[in-house]
Amino acid sequence: MRLLRLAERALFKGVSAIAQILLVAAAAAGFYQVIARFVLQAPSDWSEVLTRALLIWTVLLGIALAFRHGAMISVEVLHNLLHGRRRRLLEHLIAIICVAFLVFLAWIGGNMTYRVRFQNVPSLNISISWIYLAIPVGASLAAIAVLARWLLGADEPAPVRNDAQG
Repeated sequence: MRLLRLAERALFKGVSAIAQILLVAAAAAGFYQVIARFVLQAPSDWSEVLTRALLIWTVLLGIALAFRHGAMISVEVLHNLLHGRRRRLLEHLIAIICVAFLVFLAWIGGNMTYRVRFQNVPSLNISISWIYLAIPVGASLAAIAVLARWLLGADEPAPVRNDAQG
């Protein structure tokens, strides 16, 4: 179980690093688009498409991170009303529904990615399937995140410390 926890933490630290790098790259591409269009008066045809593609990947990787931290759809009122075994049963049900949906989304996304493999993004000169691939990858990572949270338990958040507390 300890090895599984270490692997899960390493995986999601890597996902977090990649998502952050992609977000910075999207911001840089968007900034370049603004400079090229309004300062240089020569808009680029690739930067807007690249920004969009990077943001799609960032969002889908970010969803996996959100699921790992427990930011998934929940039934708060019902969750607060239930205690003990019934509350745990509700948590199991929510996890099962989330995993089922994410596996379905990964399957559909994989099919879509396969279908568009011969279509190119003209301004980037790459297959559009590289952009669509974010759907099955993000959904699969999110399903792994839900399973990890379900099997390994929730990570306890670190206490927030401000400078006034010393």
